[in-house]
Amino acid sequence: MKLSAAFLAAAAVLTAAAPSMAQIVAPPDPDPLPPPLHAPNGRWAAKGWADRIVLSPAADAARGAGVAWRTDTRQTAAEAQIAEEIDGPLLGYTARTVTGATGPIQNENGQALYHQVRFDGLKPDTRYVYRVRAADGWSEWLPFRTAKAEFAPFRFIYLGDTQNDILEIGSRVIRSAFKEAGPAALVVHAGDLVAQREVKVHDDEWGEWTEAGGRAFAMTPQLPATGNHEYVDHILPGGEESRVLGPHWALQFALPDNGAEGVKATSYFVDYQGVRFIVLDGTAALDLGGLEAQTRWLDATLASSPARWNVALFHQPIYTCARPQDTEELKAAWKPIFDARNIDLVLQGHDHCYGRVSNPAGAETSRADSAAGRPQGPVYVVSVTGSKMYGLNDRADTQPVRAAENTELYQLIDVEADRLSFRAFTATGQLYDAFTLTRGADGRNRLTESDQSLLALRRCDGAAGPDDRPCTAEIKD
Repeated sequence: MKLSAAFLAAAAVLTAAAPSMAQIVAPPDPDPLPPPLHAPNGRWAAKGWADRIVLSPAADAARGAGVAWRTDTRQTAAEAQIAEEIDGPLLGYTARTVTGATGPIQNENGQALYHQVRFDGLKPDTRYVYRVRAADGWSEWLPFRTAKAEFAPFRFIYLGDTQNDILEIGSRVIRSAFKEAGPAALVVHAGDLVAQREVKVHDDEWGEWTEAGGRAFAMTPQLPATGNHEYVDHILPGGEESRVLGPHWALQFALPDNGAEGVKATSYFVDYQGVRFIVLDGTAALDLGGLEAQTRWLDATLASSPARWNVALFHQPIYTCARPQDTEELKAAWKPIFDARNIDLVLQGHDHCYGRVSNPAGAETSRADSAAGRPQGPVYVVSVTGSKMYGLNDRADTQPVRAAENTELYQLIDVEADRLSFRAFTATGQLYDAFTLTRGADGRNRLTESDQSLLALRRCDGAAGPDDRPCTAEIKD
């Protein structure tokens, strides 16, 4: 079985107790964390049963998948079983056992091991079940379906930052998205899945994030992008401040190994049923010298895309809905490629508000183009899932076609052969934004604003929020 170079240094020896076990290599240890405001919650310590099970697609989602999970230190090898799903109970009768890689982690919740296995050679459009092993037994059998080998319509979920109060508040939005989406094929996350350093013990946050999705994260492929909060501060030998990827990322996700050189742990692409999802790392680009390599890789990945639709996913937005200035470095490097290659959607996070820019010239121009049937795109969207809120900036009334503050949202995107339909819902399931991109004979997209009734604009009025409660949106300056 081929293991990702982002996770494996070699077929290394972990311990004398497991002389043949391959090791997942996490990034260098970050600097010591400052004391959290809360002590670790004992519920998130590793136990004898598998937890934090997360399914990811292979680069070719029709023929492969990966799974990562955590156990206590007694389960020293990564072992899973997979079989085609049947209608009867003998799921393990023809199951094959697949081994993978294991890596250690130690933090306030004690020692644990993360495991990863990759399922290769799967059949397209086929229902499978798998289970993973821990010292006290196997997990339940978990079903999933591979993508079709050719284009076919499907729906996916897009989630912005979760970050704070993950289980207390953010979880209801994630679970509502799954409930309302019906048969969603996959989920994309625009970074800052956790807060890291702010309030809670970091390992508790990852426990909360995986609990927020529950077994849905184990049965529906997850495509995460890194945000700045997946990184932690790091002091270089010369005393300069830098960042290093947090220790959980490489362990928690079994992602494809096809990203940009030097950024392979956090950039990758997935082909799913006629859509190419291209995941970039804005933090590495802005702070760690990873811009040039990702820019070359982005252009090549779009140029070689066989997909009907192309979607980019990253954290720091090209067009901000909260901050005074756009992310100019990313805009200068990536926007010309998005324009030249006619990318369809750019999905982002970071700003903790909602903003949809269909035309950088502004909402009025975008609506005029829609009315005249002129091509538009790409469409840039920023959204937020969790509790942390930012106030809208002074362009929010003119540039985005639709914006919101103090509002948690989830998005459902329906993909058809010549049409892509986007809907943003508030946490209570009310439609807040909706539009359709229709592919013309010239290969360009025409944008149609929804004729459905949308919820009234959600804005703070001074100290008053839109829910008859105080406004919690922080003004960014």
